[in-house]
Amino acid sequence: MLKPFAYALLLGTFALPATAHELWLERDGTGPVKLYLGEPDQGVLERGETIAALAPTTTLFVATPADAATLTVKDDHLEASVEGTGDVRATNDQVWKPWENDQGEVTAALMHARYGRTETKPGMDFELVPVEAGADRFTLMFKGEPLAENDVMLITPDNKAKELKTDASGQVTVPVEGAGRYIVASGHEVPANGQKVAGQAVDKLYYGTTTSFIAE
Repeated sequence: MLKPFAYALLLGTFALPATAHELWLERDGTGPVKLYLGEPDQGVLERGETIAALAPTTTLFVATPADAATLTVKDDHLEASVEGTGDVRATNDQVWKPWENDQGEVTAALMHARYGRTETKPGMDFELVPVEAGADRFTLMFKGEPLAENDVMLITPDNKAKELKTDASGQVTVPVEGAGRYIVASGHEVPANGQKVAGQAVDKLYYGTTTSFIAE
């Protein structure tokens, strides 16, 4: 777990998106799905024990979380074999342990990751969803509603970070300017309203999400 660094990293998500850790998925054709944690624009990938610790608390699925795939631990990622070429999703609420800020408020992070842009409906609480299959325009959905005027980060195939923002309708256009892997990321914080995470009472919930896809 990354508890000693969590607060600083998540501050970075709001103030300086390019410095934040992200959880994202990659896939080569019909090969295994790979889940990474790190700072792709900085060439930083978590490895070893940090990656292994994600396995018990990560749910990776195609249709529903009830049909979760079996995860294999590799050095710098988790890996799962799934059938078909459809979109794949993953969630984890224990990437970081809940942390306390200077005001004594405890925050927990709920992380979401999606690979692919064929489906036009969200399958998780917080998700960047293409407006149509294969589109470069996405709607940032939070619990079924568009999230307007929210910061978005794009990581290009050459691992450069660009800051974007959703418009009044909660949509954002991703500038796809070449072939390769793109990661679109966003964050959102809300009051916990009594919700517990991993059995622990918290004051705030930080939602993080990425959608990654390959442009040809």
